[in-house]
Amino acid sequence: MSNALDAVIEIFTWVGLGGGLLLAFTAVFLFLADGTWMPARAVVEHVEGGRVVRWFDDDGGVNEAPLSAHDDAKVGAADMTDIFYRRGSAHRMRLTKSSPLVRFVSLLAAGVLSLGTIAFVISIVLLFARG
Repeated sequence: MSNALDAVIEIFTWVGLGGGLLLAFTAVFLFLADGTWMPARAVVEHVEGGRVVRWFDDDGGVNEAPLSAHDDAKVGAADMTDIFYRRGSAHRMRLTKSSPLVRFVSLLAAGVLSLGTIAFVISIVLLFARG
């Protein structure tokens, strides 16, 4: 039974640490590829196709982006909302500073790395406990 337990702990250690590092590198790459998002205060207006938000960027230009159904529900009946727009790209905005994909991959990497670290600590404790 102890050999099977050792094998399972070893697998969790290698998969946890190796997979966690791979996911962490992927999260860093996605974070860098996501670019810089700047905060702005946007005005919500009704147009023929639905609702749009309009804001001034850091260069003083006026931008406009349509609200998706999800963003529209999140904004609600407000006339103004805080948004984040991508620096260097016209007419791109979102309501959160960080990307949901980057956040998900980062949390997944942290969880898998934690699993690998816990399995490693357990294997060391068992190694010393057995003598």
